[in-house]
Amino acid sequence: MASKAPVELLTVGDREVRLTSPDKIYFPGPGITKRDVVHYYLAVAEPLLRALYERPTNLKRFPDGVEGEPFYGKRLPKGAPDYAETALVRFPSGRTAESLCPTEPAVLLWAANMGTFDFHPWPVRRADTDRPDELRIDLDPQPGTDFADAQAVAAVLREVLDDAGLVGWPKTSGGRGIHVFARIRPEWDFIDVRHAVIAIARRVAQRLPERATVDWWKEERGERVFLDFNQAARDRTVASAWSVRGRPRATVSMPLTWEQLPDVEPEDFDVRTVPGLLVERGDPHEAMDAAVGGIETALEWYTADERDHGLGEMPYPPEYPKMPGEPMRVQPSRARPASG
Repeated sequence: MASKAPVELLTVGDREVRLTSPDKIYFPGPGITKRDVVHYYLAVAEPLLRALYERPTNLKRFPDGVEGEPFYGKRLPKGAPDYAETALVRFPSGRTAESLCPTEPAVLLWAANMGTFDFHPWPVRRADTDRPDELRIDLDPQPGTDFADAQAVAAVLREVLDDAGLVGWPKTSGGRGIHVFARIRPEWDFIDVRHAVIAIARRVAQRLPERATVDWWKEERGERVFLDFNQAARDRTVASAWSVRGRPRATVSMPLTWEQLPDVEPEDFDVRTVPGLLVERGDPHEAMDAAVGGIETALEWYTADERDHGLGEMPYPPEYPKMPGEPMRVQPSRARPASG
């Protein structure tokens, strides 16, 4: 008779969480096991829960490890424990779903045991899932650029956010990019927040045109860092701070201060190094909830861009219904009329 797969019990507060198949290899290169990943999440549970608390959260799961096929879970999985709470979200299609809404550390360990590497929270809280309380800008290096280019663009983004009356909080994406978040009052809908991001991103690109772009079509971006304004659209998410990324090195999306950002590399932060850095330095984003601003200035910029320069709405992602004022979703090279 085959022996049963080993099971370990982890105590998290007053909960017990099962860790199944703990010796399963998740990252063959560095030899990181499922146990290593789950224990990593136990070590960072406090700041991670602060980042996810009462946010609808998608789970990017790698049940067969980093070399297997991942999938996104946007609905609470069947068989979830009774302490796994939910929030109702509405997708661009109009459909709705009950999404995982973390409220205690044990649920993070339960998700990790199911093969979750990345936690992808919505920029809203459960109290109002139609009005974001977080403005997010994704700095995405294009081919021919790297993390150093993203660092340079992030420095200019910090200046523009300051002009807008917002406090930015940077983190590595876990790859070549950088994410910058800013807390905002939940008074505006997704369209307004996306417009604010577009206006902010345009000003960054204007100040650093040789290294930054807001061009949606890849053929127009060149070797520059793309400020992905569509990550602010409804149902678009990025990995949270402290999330393990599905990369061979088991890198982590690491929260940083602005002072730390110029001197780091993405590979500095992985499943094995980050717990010690947390003990040594604490959570660089711990004060984020105390730095809440508004997007009034950024929306004034958006209105002025449209009025004075004809720079209005930008294309939405392809899976979205046609949005008011949106230009045609056609690559510029295909939209040009034939000569002659």
